[in-house]
Amino acid sequence: MPHDHSHDHPHAVLPPDPALRVKALETLLTRKGLIDPAALDEIIDTYENRIGPRNGARVVAKAWSDPGFRAALLEDATKVVSELGYYGRQGEHMVAVENTDAVHNIVVCTLCSCYPWPLLGIPPGWYKSDAYRARAVREPRKVLAEFGVTLPAETAVRVWDSTAEVRYLVIPKRPEGTEGMDEEALMALVSRDSMIGTALAGTP
Repeated sequence: MPHDHSHDHPHAVLPPDPALRVKALETLLTRKGLIDPAALDEIIDTYENRIGPRNGARVVAKAWSDPGFRAALLEDATKVVSELGYYGRQGEHMVAVENTDAVHNIVVCTLCSCYPWPLLGIPPGWYKSDAYRARAVREPRKVLAEFGVTLPAETAVRVWDSTAEVRYLVIPKRPEGTEGMDEEALMALVSRDSMIGTALAGTP
C-alpha cells in the first residue's frame, strides 16, 4: 500500500490564497508551541499602528512646522520623503495632499490595496476591504461619518485613488492650540488614519 507523504510536508496541505496560507502556517506553528498568538498580534499591532505610521507623522509634523518643507512636500513628495530615507517598495511615487477648511482628502485603492508602506506601515484590514474600496468613492461623507468624521457642508470631499504608480499621503489640518509645540509633540497628534483621511488630527 503506498505511503501518503502529504502529512510530512505542510506546503502540500496549505490552501493557495496567500492570506489563508499565512493563517494556516500560524495555526500549525501555534499548535507546535513555536509561536504565541498574543505576542504575534502585539508585533503586528506595533508595526501597523506605531512604528510604521511614525514616519508619516514625522513628515506631517515637519510640514506643519516648516512652511518651506510643506511647500516642497506638496510640490514633489517623492523627492522630499526619499531624502528623509522613507522610500522603497510601495513608496516609490508619492503625492502629498493637504486638508484645509475648503477640502478634505481621503485615500482609497479601488483595485487592490496600494498603500505607502514606508510612511504608514502595514495597511489596516478595513483599507483592503471590498466595502471600503467601493463605498469610499461612492459615498465618502457617509464613510467618513462612520469613522467619526463629520465635516461642515461647505467642505468639499476629494477622493484619491491610490495605484501601483502613485500613492498618497494626506496632510491633516493642523489642530488649533498647537502653536509653539515642537515636532515631537506634534507627531503624537498625527494618527495613521488621519494620514489616510479617515480621521482628523488629535487635539493637544
